[in-house]
Amino acid sequence: MSKAPPKKNDAVDLLDADHIAVKKLFQQYNKLAEEKAPAGERQALAVRICTELTVHAQLEEEIFYPAARAAIDDEELMDEATVEHASAKDLIAQIESMGADEPMYDAKVIVLGEYIDHHVTEEREEMFQKARRSGMDLVALKEQLAARKAELMAEMEATA
Repeated sequence: MSKAPPKKNDAVDLLDADHIAVKKLFQQYNKLAEEKAPAGERQALAVRICTELTVHAQLEEEIFYPAARAAIDDEELMDEATVEHASAKDLIAQIESMGADEPMYDAKVIVLGEYIDHHVTEEREEMFQKARRSGMDLVALKEQLAARKAELMAEMEATA
């Protein structure tokens, strides 16, 4: 088993911390679904997952992806990531429009988790490594991402 690379306290680490946090939320959700936990409990966690993913996707689309697209010169990789985001956002919208007691709710949340796992693996193994090798100013980008994330989370909380 390989050791995790040392933290650089940059944009990649910030985005990956989001990935790790949401993976834990999906693991909690899967456990609740297996235990047939009350709909309200499952829905509250699903709402949190959807909020985290929505903010994360917006950060990547507004700030990280444009910078990475310019720096790493891999249109196919960036295009795939953009399409994956669109598909995830569609599934998030479906989940947000449902109640946890409806058929297919758990299945949609679980499939979203599997989908995000696949997307995260590609980002970690390809995009993030290429971004680090590209000479992008990932420390400055982290500051932009962190500031925008705080704004978006405040907006989401204000409308919740």
